Amino acid sequence: MKEKSKFIESIFFPALFLLVIWGVKVAENLFGFRLGTLGIYPLTVNGIPGILFSPLIHGDYSHLFTNSGPLLVLGATLFYFYRVIAFRLLALAWLMTGIWVWFGAREAWHIGSSGLIYAMASFLFFSGFIRRSVELIAISLVIVFLYGGMIWGIFPLRDGISWESHLMGGIAGFVLAVYYKDYGPQRKKYSWEYEEDDPETGEDETAHVVDNQAYDQVDSRTKKGADQ
Repeated sequence: MKEKSKFIESIFFPALFLLVIWGVKVAENLFGFRLGTLGIYPLTVNGIPGILFSPLIHGDYSHLFTNSGPLLVLGATLFYFYRVIAFRLLALAWLMTGIWVWFGAREAWHIGSSGLIYAMASFLFFSGFIRRSVELIAISLVIVFLYGGMIWGIFPLRDGISWESHLMGGIAGFVLAVYYKDYGPQRKKYSWEYEEDDPETGEDETAHVVDNQAYDQVDSRTKKGADQ
């Protein structure tokens, strides 16, 4: 029951985000306006709002549909395994990708949430190996299996595709994986890792722990007697 509740919580925010971006596209079509100019246009004042708004805007339903699946899967995975820092990671990935695109992309309107997708995929992939966690490395391998083909998206191979958003998102995910390596889930330590001998003395390190605990107990009783 606990795992079921955790899964529901993990999928809630990604599903809510999908609802928002689909609502934006439906509203565009219903009321006949276009929000493409709220995207990122590099090195222009008019392009600055796109740092915040571009992930919410998509060119057409095909573009939106293509991004929806990865957003839901990667978002749910991020919130399930990195729940403590998930919101922080998403906010930073959003801003870092947008700012870097504004500074370094070609002159064009850059829209869509694919930069955020690349950031999440990159974070989930690198974080598992950086943390050396068996469970998280398994997630990394699943990401490769499901979305390994995304690697080609960081190259300028197709017209009309913001490969710069993909590249900047991927870099942002890697940077965040390194920076937050000590936050969130960590590698499990097994019993034999605590019972290794000291390489300098050859003595069992756990013996020192027991001796120190015993000394503390004796010292505590001594102080208690003195107080009485």
